[in-house]
Amino acid sequence: MGVPAEVIKNFSEEAVFNIIGNTIDNNSAAINFGCTFNPLDKLIEAFEENKKLYERLVEAKKEKVAFLEKLLSEKK
Repeated sequence: MGVPAEVIKNFSEEAVFNIIGNTIDNNSAAINFGCTFNPLDKLIEAFEENKKLYERLVEAKKEKVAFLEKLLSEKK
């Protein structure tokens, strides 16, 4: 691999972390690990959407039942 034996013998994790820490600028705009949204807000939005969908499905079911009852009463 082209790594000298003395480098492997003198390996330390602290040195690797220092190299990484010095290489990556935490204030850089290119590396941003922060959330750009509030996950709790997204969860609440999803619940609200599900509630609206459920209400529309219940309304459609009621309309279907009313339509079928009307057809049934016309046949009698």
